[in-house]
Amino acid sequence: MNRYYVDLHIHIGSTWTGKPVKITGAKSLTFTNIIEHARHEKGLNMVGIIDSHSPEVIHEMESLIKSGAIYEHPDGGLVFGDLTVILGSELEIYDEQCNGPIHLLCYFPTLAIMKEFSEWLSGNLKNIQLSSQRVYVTGRVLQKKVKDLGGIFIPAHVFTPFKSLYGKGVNQSLAEVLDPSLIDGIELGLSSDTDMADQLKELHSYPFVTNSDAHSLAKIAREYQVMAMEAPTFKELQKALKGEAGRKIIANYGLDPLLGKYHKTVCAECLHQVANDDQLCDLCGSSKIIKGVADRILELKTAEHGAAGRPPYVHQVPLEFIPGLGARMLEKLVNHFGSEMAILHVVHFEALKEVVPEKIADLIMKAREGKVNLAAGGGGKYGKIADQ
Repeated sequence: MNRYYVDLHIHIGSTWTGKPVKITGAKSLTFTNIIEHARHEKGLNMVGIIDSHSPEVIHEMESLIKSGAIYEHPDGGLVFGDLTVILGSELEIYDEQCNGPIHLLCYFPTLAIMKEFSEWLSGNLKNIQLSSQRVYVTGRVLQKKVKDLGGIFIPAHVFTPFKSLYGKGVNQSLAEVLDPSLIDGIELGLSSDTDMADQLKELHSYPFVTNSDAHSLAKIAREYQVMAMEAPTFKELQKALKGEAGRKIIANYGLDPLLGKYHKTVCAECLHQVANDDQLCDLCGSSKIIKGVADRILELKTAEHGAAGRPPYVHQVPLEFIPGLGARMLEKLVNHFGSEMAILHVVHFEALKEVVPEKIADLIMKAREGKVNLAAGGGGKYGKIADQ
């Protein structure tokens, strides 16, 4: 069985003609730029591009296939050298039943099936060109459509305060919104980890995935997983999520939840940390309180112990969080060692300090070993490495 680095949640900012797809995404996030950056800079083996339903994006993929730059694997996925693209779509549901908005991830094996799904979507949302659009069907109807097309269905960033399954403080169970039997995995999001999520007993039967939700090239692979598969294909991904025939998630790599934007409960106006039950900020008096993921999970807690057999969740500090490691120095590192995955997992301290200052090399090693002090994030502001 082979090991592959996998990030299944990457947005497209614009099409190759410059039309917007993900409004909040960087314009540099075109399909072509994503696959080149993910392969050559990040060192990933599989990426999920979750705006693949957009017609202009489909046209770009078809053109790349026609030119021979990429090809479709018989077992699903688009192949670009040693990188495989899984075609996905992030959608939003919001109705009386779901108490949304809630974001959901849908993945499909072939471009033909994605085109069929895109045509179906165009009759159930307002703008098929854009990312994360509200689809005017229930979650269960969406699930059935995905499964009828042989797809994978995963609720997105389930604990974030906005646009998630548990985030708004209304939904207490996924069964209120979705068919539990038609869920292939749970995406944790940047402010939680396996131990936190496993406090909900209803999640024990699902694999956890850790993805970047990248809105810029730099954010790709800030969270990812290592998977054991025979090959990086859609069919093998399905087996890995089910833990079939030796395929599995070997480990999840993600931010320490303290680094996430919504870990702590804070005042939205001044970002002062407040208690979970506070109605007013004791610093500025604002009533705009954003509940943190840690507090929300404690409200939902139904289990004292996690599910047996979970892969390890490795707290990882992305290189862009390392103080003093700017874009130029990071580029130097990547050019020297080949990819960010190599720097994060393989390169030794002695080799690092030959390329960057010893203080930076030391911080990279300490971050790899979980030996850095962190200041918690909240209210939309990331945590950071504190003074060492």
